[in-house]
Amino acid sequence: MRAIVTGGGTGGHIYPALAIAEGIKTRYQGADILYVGTDRGLEADIVPKAGYPFKKISVSSGFQRKLSLKNIKVLWQAGQGIFEARQIVRDFKPDIVIGTGGYVCGPVVMAAVMQKIPTLIHEQNAMPGVTNKILSRYVTQLAVTFEDSIARFPNQTRVKLTGLPVRPEIFSVDQQAAYQRLKLNPDQPVLLVFGGSRGARNINMSMIEVVKELQNTDIQILHATGKIGYQEYIDALQNAGISLDNIGNITTIPYLYNMRDALGVADLVVCRAGAATLAELTALGLPSVLIPYPYAAENHQQYNAQALVERGAARMILDKELTGELLLAQINELLATPNKLSTMAENSLQMGRPGALDDILSLIDKSCNI
Repeated sequence: MRAIVTGGGTGGHIYPALAIAEGIKTRYQGADILYVGTDRGLEADIVPKAGYPFKKISVSSGFQRKLSLKNIKVLWQAGQGIFEARQIVRDFKPDIVIGTGGYVCGPVVMAAVMQKIPTLIHEQNAMPGVTNKILSRYVTQLAVTFEDSIARFPNQTRVKLTGLPVRPEIFSVDQQAAYQRLKLNPDQPVLLVFGGSRGARNINMSMIEVVKELQNTDIQILHATGKIGYQEYIDALQNAGISLDNIGNITTIPYLYNMRDALGVADLVVCRAGAATLAELTALGLPSVLIPYPYAAENHQQYNAQALVERGAARMILDKELTGELLLAQINELLATPNKLSTMAENSLQMGRPGALDDILSLIDKSCNI
């Protein structure tokens, strides 16, 4: 098996691509995998560190959803990118080309289509990106994370609901050991709060009211502020007259390196609504209060969150409406009513697709007639 994997710009495109690459290596012994990206996206740093050969093409931006003069420049760059990608594809001779989104994905996948090589793309979000909507007309197979996105593609016959690959290690947590490592009491509820690797300022500032009201209660709070926002948050707490030194039920850290344990003990999660995060929450059946990042492309985080809300797996607070009082009210209501929390957990688990990677690999088999 020889496969080209492409996807870039953000971790939301890169990590699913790497998960698929790892799955291919496991299923097809001796598989050769080449990752194609740009030197401007995070993939230029992440992929080589993951141990995969990496080649770059010259694409610097993606299509705008609205008519724009910028699209003329993008079209020119895409043509150049396709020319470069065709040479890479011709030299590598892949059995399949797999794309996970980002503007680099378009030229690489189209180069494969033009050479009649099987192609598969994966859409992480409930609202498909422009590139994947265009590619969906030409690819061999299309995998999606959310059922809601299927109707948003022009050719639905090629679309398969697979879910998003999640880290297998999240399913093998020793819960009692996790409580010990995190210094938490297994007999008291755990609220997990995070905003992504960089944190989320509005979430952090809203947590001041939550901490004020829930300090020294039986609700344990594990809050990862993000490295950038940590000191600002600590200063804001001090300005509000709160010292974490005297609060035994609240753990506040800049970054949560052991997310696997934290997810393993959480009773309720407050976080953003990135596709990878939601895939893990639903795979584990965790209820959540979601606060979508308002500046995500195509506002896709709000669509992601809405997919869970409509199925009773989560609550949503828009970032522009977020206040400490509103967040506190949601937390108190859910943790005070175990039946509601349990129902949300069941609904979340029903949405989860822990076998996503196997389903995607099966589509690869089908595409390659294996």
